[in-house]
Parts: sequence; C-alpha cells; structure tokens
Amino acid sequence: MSLGELYLVTDRALSGSRPLEELVARAVRGGVSIVQLREKEASTRYFVEAAARMKSLLDPLGVPLLINDRVDVALAVGAAGVHIGQEDMPYPLARRLLGPQAIIGLSVETEAQVLEAEAFDVNYLAVSPVFLTPTKTDTRGSWGLEGLARVRRLSRHRLVAIGGLNSRNAADAVTAGADSIAVVSAICAAPDPEAAAAELKNIIRASLAARAKGEIR
Repeated sequence: MSLGELYLVTDRALSGSRPLEELVARAVRGGVSIVQLREKEASTRYFVEAAARMKSLLDPLGVPLLINDRVDVALAVGAAGVHIGQEDMPYPLARRLLGPQAIIGLSVETEAQVLEAEAFDVNYLAVSPVFLTPTKTDTRGSWGLEGLARVRRLSRHRLVAIGGLNSRNAADAVTAGADSIAVVSAICAAPDPEAAAAELKNIIRASLAARAKGEIR
C-alpha cells in the first residue's frame, strides 16, 4: 500500500469549529495521501467511534487510515495500520498483533533509536520533530535539517519528516532526505485545507523529482 508524499496528522483543536471529517475530505481532495488519526485526550469509546467514521470516509477514496499509538483501536476498526512512538507498544509486538500487511510507522528521536530500527521491518520512520512545534512537546529536542540528513545516511527505511513543516520548508526537508512530509497545523489550521494540501503536494513532488534527477546534492 503506497504511503504517497503528503501525510496528514489530525488535530481537532487546530481544526476549530469545522468537523474533522469535512476538513480531512477537503485535504484529501487537495492531495493528502495518508491520514493519521490522533486523539490524545479521547476516551477509548470516542476514539473507536471517530476512527470508524474516518475509515468510512477514507476507504472509498483509497486513502489509508493510521491510528496514533493505539493498536487496540486500529484492530477494532480494521484500520490500515498504526503510528507508534518510543513509549508506546514495542514495534515487534505491534507487528505480531497487526500482521504483515499492516502499515506501521515508528517515531525516532535519537540516533540510537534509528539504529535499533534497522532490525525492524517498519514501513517508515518518522523523524520527529525536524523543527520544534507546539503540536508536539514531549520530545528530546529537534533534529533540524542536518539531523534529518544524518538519519538518511544511517537508515535503510522510508523517512517521513514531521514537526514544524509547511510550504516554506518542505522542499528543504526533501532535499535533506525525507521521502514524505507529515503536517499538522499546515493543513488543520489552514483556512482552505484543500488549497494548502495542493500547494504542499506540488512542492514535495517537484522536490522529489529534482532529487531523483540528481539536481539536489
């Protein structure tokens, strides 16, 4: 299952009064290719119900739904997979529970975690955060572009850059080695999520094409 170039992580607070499903649908029209549902403060029941609604929206569009942290919620609704951090369920156990076809992404915040992940068959590593961001404060600092480039040299895995990314710096993240860009506020807080997604998608695709042609060193 393709992960594509543009990855949306949801945030209800940033979405304001707009229904989250409506915002996500508009973002997908603009070019979002994978969605992670993040519900940090929700009860299990609410999370499951929200995930089921989001899956019903995304399945007909061919867009995979990932669940943040919660393997049980992903299993309950038949999501495409999960995204887990270093304090969540250990990757080998999550893979055993979800099976070989599930998409599983893993956040890495240190070089030691990057190297440990070389033994895993993860679908991607989330280099988190590239830049400091108010949407994620429970981290050990930021990688920066040089750190992202260092991870690219160390890792065989697909890299998703996340943290403080937007239309102004997405190309720089691709240049540094990201295969995909994940955003939260750049779409969730945008007045026009469809236009914001389309702009990001075009920037990422152009940067990836330039990198493939060797125009970026």
